[in-house]
Amino acid sequence: MGVTRSPTVTIGRRVLPVPVPSAPAPGHARKDPQVSQPTPRPWFAWCRRHTRIGRGASIGTTVLAAALLLGALLLPDRPDHLTPAAFVRLPAEGVLLAALLLVVPPRARRTGAVAAGVLIGLVALLKCLDMGFYSVLFRPFDLVLDWGLLGNAADYLRETSGRAGELAAIAGALLLAVTVLVLTTGAAVRLTTLMARHRARAVRGTLVLGTACVTCVLLGLHSAGLPVAATIDADLLGDRARQVSVSLADARLFRRQAAVDAFAHTPPDRLLTGLRGKDVLFTFVESYGRSAIEDPSPAPRIDAVLAQSAAGLKAAGFQARSGWLRSPVTGGGSWLAHSTFLSGLWISNQQRFRSLTSSGRTTLTGSFRKAGAWRTVGIVPGVLVAWPEGRFFGLDHVYDGRHLGYRGPDFGWSQVPDQFALDTFRRQEFGKRGRGPLMAEIILTSSHYPWAPVPRMVDWAKLGDGSVFRQIRREGNDEKEVWRSPQSVRTAYRTSIEYSLHSLVGFLQRYGDENTVLVFLGDHQPVPTVTANSPRKDVPVSIVARDPKVLDRISGWGWTQGLKPAPNAPVWPMDAFRDRFLTAYGPQPGAGTHR
Repeated sequence: MGVTRSPTVTIGRRVLPVPVPSAPAPGHARKDPQVSQPTPRPWFAWCRRHTRIGRGASIGTTVLAAALLLGALLLPDRPDHLTPAAFVRLPAEGVLLAALLLVVPPRARRTGAVAAGVLIGLVALLKCLDMGFYSVLFRPFDLVLDWGLLGNAADYLRETSGRAGELAAIAGALLLAVTVLVLTTGAAVRLTTLMARHRARAVRGTLVLGTACVTCVLLGLHSAGLPVAATIDADLLGDRARQVSVSLADARLFRRQAAVDAFAHTPPDRLLTGLRGKDVLFTFVESYGRSAIEDPSPAPRIDAVLAQSAAGLKAAGFQARSGWLRSPVTGGGSWLAHSTFLSGLWISNQQRFRSLTSSGRTTLTGSFRKAGAWRTVGIVPGVLVAWPEGRFFGLDHVYDGRHLGYRGPDFGWSQVPDQFALDTFRRQEFGKRGRGPLMAEIILTSSHYPWAPVPRMVDWAKLGDGSVFRQIRREGNDEKEVWRSPQSVRTAYRTSIEYSLHSLVGFLQRYGDENTVLVFLGDHQPVPTVTANSPRKDVPVSIVARDPKVLDRISGWGWTQGLKPAPNAPVWPMDAFRDRFLTAYGPQPGAGTHR
């Protein structure tokens, strides 16, 4: 049998074999050299040419993905918990998700990774919302009842930063939300793919981390006051599930509470008989909370103002009694506090507010109108649009921010300085000759967040149309200066409360008489930056009158003499005031009785 030799070619004196292509294996087609093969993508081709750099970029991307998911899982939901120690822990939820993604079938693994990434991103966004709410209202975001407050936040931005600032903030928030979801989803998919590729090592690592988590929980191990094994997201979702259940049932609960009204059928001639012939002024001082009187930073100056004011009022023949009320809100939501005080119902959310204002409930201010012995007016400088709620609260006429005749500048959110608002009330209503008794609801806004700048007192005779405040506005601090540190914020807050108190007491000393009765109170505590995250929601309330019979009616309330309530003075829920007041000044005074 002959031997088959490979073909050769002679080049000069050298004989070289000619390579012969081997026959394709059965079932495989021969590749046609004329047919172009798919080329790698530029990035992957570059990585193949630069192996070390490509490997480094891959490792860096993986590390960033792991850090992003770790940060999202360990992110606290309160700004005061946002410390480096909060991120040096084991996320139990992350270990559990990794274990689940390792055991699911390969086809479902990618879908599971996408779902896990979206869930982690949504929870992270919820925690960001919580931090925003804790920063202002000192409570978490309510998934059922708080969506309307986002609209109020947008209104605030428009009023303080203009339409462009509002739109920029909304666009930024939407971009942030989309970016977070895209990044957490991409990070989850990348890490899941890597775990599947190195399954054995991923399983061992997950078992080690799972064992460490269980051990930390069983032993109760803590670091820097925090549990080493974190279950932030699981706890958060459990709390939210309970909160949603309570919030969904809140409407039914409120209807039952609102059905009880001790004064719904009281005849007009038996309402407020102890105040007939008096001018009664219910005045809210924005953010005037217990912190203003008791916290070390503002207390000395505010106490001095209260003592000086009480002495001045006493010299003018006035006496005062003061106590505490517990507001339904803190940091913001003034209208909820106002409606709680006036309706005798606990109005702690927007759903309750809407239900209240669409009902026939008799309010404290509405009782004066129902009695038929007073003209009822409202001074609401913070309202710049139609306010149909004024009719519900029993007001014959409302002077909003557009109808106070003010031609000066705004001061932060506050459109009209308190002194000017009070003087407008005097010119339009209180100082008119030949008028009958007045009942007024007056809302003072100069002490409203962000306290930058703060107006100062002007000679009452020189107020004019408010143009005198332009120079004061130019000389004041802007928001960036005030908010550079918590201490400067507290100083600005204290200054604003001093101004509001000087305006109100100065008005009473200058224009009040023997028929004037002033009831003034704070609506809520200021933001947590001022209160140092105090959970207390107490606000001071005072009744001031020259006629001793007015204060005799409340002698059994246990209130403190003067404008500063004692630390141990009674603390009533704000919704208790309406019934106590109507009872005390009714035909059968119930001073000292309790609901």
